[in-house]
Amino acid sequence: MEMEDYHTKLSMWDNTREKERRRLLLEEAEDKQHDGVWIDEKRGFLDKLISRKRRANIEPGVGRWVSYLNRERKLDNLVGQKPVAPVAPKGLYLYGNVGSGKTMLMDMFYGATEGVIKHRRRFHFHEAMLEIHDHMHDVWKRRDDGKSMESSAFSWISGLPFDAKIKEWLIGEEKYKQDKHQKHILLAVADKFLVDRQANKCGASILCFDEIQTIDVFAIVALSGILSRLLSTGTVLVATSNKAPEDLNQDGMQREIFLELLSKLDETCNKILVGTETDYRRLIPTDGSTQIHYYWPTNPDTRNMFEAMWHDITNQTGGNITAVTIPVMFGRSIEIPQSCSGVARFDFEYLCGRPVGAADYIAIARNYHTIFISDLPAMSMKIRDKARRFITLIDEMYNHHCRLICLATLPIDNLFQGTEEGPLFDLERVKLLNVVLNNLGHCYLRHHLVRNNRNNNNPVF
Repeated sequence: MEMEDYHTKLSMWDNTREKERRRLLLEEAEDKQHDGVWIDEKRGFLDKLISRKRRANIEPGVGRWVSYLNRERKLDNLVGQKPVAPVAPKGLYLYGNVGSGKTMLMDMFYGATEGVIKHRRRFHFHEAMLEIHDHMHDVWKRRDDGKSMESSAFSWISGLPFDAKIKEWLIGEEKYKQDKHQKHILLAVADKFLVDRQANKCGASILCFDEIQTIDVFAIVALSGILSRLLSTGTVLVATSNKAPEDLNQDGMQREIFLELLSKLDETCNKILVGTETDYRRLIPTDGSTQIHYYWPTNPDTRNMFEAMWHDITNQTGGNITAVTIPVMFGRSIEIPQSCSGVARFDFEYLCGRPVGAADYIAIARNYHTIFISDLPAMSMKIRDKARRFITLIDEMYNHHCRLICLATLPIDNLFQGTEEGPLFDLERVKLLNVVLNNLGHCYLRHHLVRNNRNNNNPVF
């Protein structure tokens, strides 16, 4: 209740400040209209010359900047300072080995908040990065649209009883304010993360963030800016990661920004090591299942079994096998070559040998509960870009609880061992490799038994 009261007061403060800001703008516009500031005919040649010389000695935009600051000071006096967020409960940062139960604990907490906390979100890392990109694109688009004098952002000005020059000045002041706010684009993006889009309201908020990573400079800058903003406005963070916060950025990228993020996490979250050496996702239930979900090596026998599984499952759905196109974020789409009532089939090259990424894989995972992938090769430096895409693909299949059925060259535990062209260990850290292998296993090992193929000496999953 305390946090919801804060957001109610904050919304009222924002609305009041905007009304007062426009009132001050209109007062300034009336003064300019009354004084005839824009009537050039009344100005003599000497006045114009002096004015030009004076402006030449002033940095462009300084006058508008001073006006903006003076207006903000007046608003502080009229409306008062922004409400201060109440002290939020400390969140949790769960870290430890893969398969130790971090995500399960986070999801149990998230489930327990249903109906109790109105505004809550749960993200996996890739999904969060895509939403950040989407919000940034939206902010930039609105900024570009707002450059037009006919923009809806300036529609309130068009009907005012002022000269055209005065209206141009008002639009200029509005654009300057927008530019000032949009320079802090990550703050604007953060404000969208926990908004109830239907009711357009904020409130007590919880953010559950699975597998925090800092894989590149953008991730560090984006996470630092957005999480700092959310945490400073009372959001409670419950996060998981394979690494302790101080070990997230071992490459030292954007160190100063990263240290700010570390400080905010230390201040707002309790760090808990989920310290078990057991990967519970590798413990196979002995439920008597005889279904096989991973076939290797690639030969006529395993290919026939893979094909038989495909036909069995698609026949059970009762649908037709067709090629379809599904939407992806940012106005894009991806073609599914073989689709049948929630079941899709691809070969490795189609999914990982083309310039596709997390957005495409999330779209597939959201539309299909069972995924067939054939012809998985040994992963090595020679195909490192494909291997990276495969890692992202498996992450999303796991996150969306898809069933994965594969036909591969090698057994799971050797898939990332590399070949004579070079081992994948040179490309990816050992821990990342373990995450992928275990996630790959978890997609189909949750409900199905790993067993040996007694017709030969090779184990078939």
